[in-house]
Order: sequence, then structure tokens, then C-alpha cells
Amino acid sequence: MAEHTHGDMNVRDHEKTFAGFVRMVTWMTILILAVLVFLALANA
Repeated sequence: MAEHTHGDMNVRDHEKTFAGFVRMVTWMTILILAVLVFLALANA
């Protein structure tokens, strides 16, 4: 088994994945809020 030394890991892929996750959560939140506003206006 290879030894891992602190600070040697390449985190570029992790950062890209996290950025994509944050982008997806942001868009989903906007979409959910838009649907809720539409439902509130349509039901009023």
C-alpha cells in the first residue's frame, strides 16, 4: 500500500466536482422558489 503524505493529493478534480455541485444546488433552489411563487400566484 502506498503511503500518503499530507498535501500531496491533487484536488483539482475534487474542486471541479464541488463547483458543479454548488452550481446545481443553486439552480435547483432558484427553480424550487420559482415554482413556489408560481403556485402561490396561481392559487391566489
